[in-house]
Amino acid sequence: MKPATFILLLMVCLSCKDPIESNYSKENWSSYLGDKAVSHYSELNQITKANVHQLEVAWVYDGGNLGENSRTQIQCNPLIIDGVMYGTTADLKLFALNAATGKEIWLFDPNKDSTISSKVNRGLALWSGEDQRILFFALGAYLLSINPSKGELIRSFGENGLVNLKKGLGRDVMDFTFSANSPGIIYKNLIIIGGTVSETIGHIPGHIRAFDVHSGEMKWIFHTIPYPGEYGYDTWPEDAYLRSGGANAWSGLSLDEERGIVYAPTGSPSFDFYGGDRIGSNLFANSIIALDANTGKRIWHYQTIHHDLYDYDLPAPPTLTTIEKDGEKIDALVQTSKVGYLYVLDRLTGEPLYPIIETEVPVSDLEGEESWPTQPIPSVYPPFSRINLTEDDLAIRSKEATDFAKELWDKNLKGKRYLPPSEHSTILFPGMHGGGEWGGAAVDKSTNVLYVNSNEEAYHINMSRYVSSTPGKNIYRAFCQNCHGAERQGSNMYGNIPPLINVADSMSRNDIKKVISKGKGIMPSFSMLSTDEVESVTNFLMGIEKEDTVENKYSDWPYPYVFDGYKVVHAPDGLPFFKPPWGQLTAIDLNKAEIVWQIPLGNIDSLNIPGHPVTGTLNYGGPVVTAGGLVFIAATMDEKIRAFDKDTGEKLWEAKLPYAGLTTPATYAVDGKQYVVIACGGGKSGLKSGNQYVAFALETE
Repeated sequence: MKPATFILLLMVCLSCKDPIESNYSKENWSSYLGDKAVSHYSELNQITKANVHQLEVAWVYDGGNLGENSRTQIQCNPLIIDGVMYGTTADLKLFALNAATGKEIWLFDPNKDSTISSKVNRGLALWSGEDQRILFFALGAYLLSINPSKGELIRSFGENGLVNLKKGLGRDVMDFTFSANSPGIIYKNLIIIGGTVSETIGHIPGHIRAFDVHSGEMKWIFHTIPYPGEYGYDTWPEDAYLRSGGANAWSGLSLDEERGIVYAPTGSPSFDFYGGDRIGSNLFANSIIALDANTGKRIWHYQTIHHDLYDYDLPAPPTLTTIEKDGEKIDALVQTSKVGYLYVLDRLTGEPLYPIIETEVPVSDLEGEESWPTQPIPSVYPPFSRINLTEDDLAIRSKEATDFAKELWDKNLKGKRYLPPSEHSTILFPGMHGGGEWGGAAVDKSTNVLYVNSNEEAYHINMSRYVSSTPGKNIYRAFCQNCHGAERQGSNMYGNIPPLINVADSMSRNDIKKVISKGKGIMPSFSMLSTDEVESVTNFLMGIEKEDTVENKYSDWPYPYVFDGYKVVHAPDGLPFFKPPWGQLTAIDLNKAEIVWQIPLGNIDSLNIPGHPVTGTLNYGGPVVTAGGLVFIAATMDEKIRAFDKDTGEKLWEAKLPYAGLTTPATYAVDGKQYVVIACGGGKSGLKSGNQYVAFALETE
């Protein structure tokens, strides 16, 4: 008997129901994305195909004024338990509301007494005991323990109510960027959590950890960059565990609670686009990892990208379900991906339900790079988004767009999956924002149909030879160039990364230094830079081209190449250079491995493109499916929320939101009345920012 099989049998035999009472009730939305299986599913059926058109606004909660020129977002999928809603505002205050009225019960400001730097929170976790509940709020590099009745820190947890997640990673990483954007998951008396780390210089390992819910003591750690003697150590250089970073579970976790298995999807190794210093397949980056939730021991893993050079992180936690195949029921997991593939695995063994073929892909021509010759591509489950572009896909909406597209096509490497970065400009499609994104997928437990939204967006990737320059420029390359670009031209990756070419015309020297040190909007702080280093990069940004002699540890970039920055490829009209759809919603029958329906998601009403009456748009956030026969989703750039017939994809209802709902809705019931709620934060891709939650319900007679 294989060791892994024995461990699984032992776990099944010894597993017992969690002694802590569950928060589950069909009236509740008790866990991030619905439940610990991350199903996005609700058994509620008061709102149906027949009456969904009667939905109206039940209440609106306003989280407060954000100030002018705010570029904040709300990505929170709130919890609703026993008639109380817990969520976060655009400025990351934590609240409790009466879920029937939207009336505020309490508001907790984590920055009232001290400053915690953070930009995004996607959700919360709640532990329940016989006579106590604990609300966990991951904010930046901290995990906060909150009394959900009062909205106050539980001071006995960690250090005065907080655990610093930068501690306990096996290295001194206190000066570098770490943020737990997605919530942890509760198992027994543990909260298990990953995090977001830097993708350039300032490597932090993405180890997964479990903490005691009462004390905050770390109970176990799984090294996603293996240590000597651990499985996978030989897939990296010998000293990688001391210096490499990434391989982090930033998008959240799912849990088979009965068996005590936690599933972690991980991201790429750092730095993203060059791997000459990390030769090997780089386990456990870009992997689905099954861990014993009690101990953190690996049960199995499956790597979806070997030696990632594309920033193709696994973007969402896998969905757990039971699939029928050849008359047999198989407990499975379904992992969405940025490349538009579904990886469907037996969740006990990690074996694919259908063959996934190691397929030859283009190899890198960069000096020192050893790209992986194959990548695993599913052979039966169909892709849920366009996985390649051809010349036939080029834009036809205007002569200007067509001419731009043809010129771009002729000048760049393109047309193949998994094209690696090069000094010869590459069109990367799907791009780093999918395919699939962090909204994940919903599964209807009654039919085993999966619903997943997707993006169709291309990126322009270019690598340049590194030539050392002034310390200020070198620091800019290390920390700023990925987002602001090699020429400081800004980026439309998030739709709102400003150019820095003439920053001295709009900001004072002191203001520039403050933003570098403290961060602003979606920009993180670079507190690891010394005063002299901040002066150096400020000189560079202000165009003071003096050969400053400041010594700093970032003066020598450790790689032979630099990445010229994230560039979404748009035509002069600001839209993709290829034909729609630019965003889709797809229903896939998991039992039959077939697409049931596929439709564009979102619309640019001003366009009239032959053959494409609905364009689809970029979308962030995921769907919810209900026993009422409906799929609810917002996510789109047209600032709407919609309901679709889950069987046909027909749109049955839509409503305009005050700000875009770029997150996943939640549905719940209070006193027999069903609600659908969405956070309306906007703020992405140039959209206006807001600070509201809007709940819908059927008209009251």
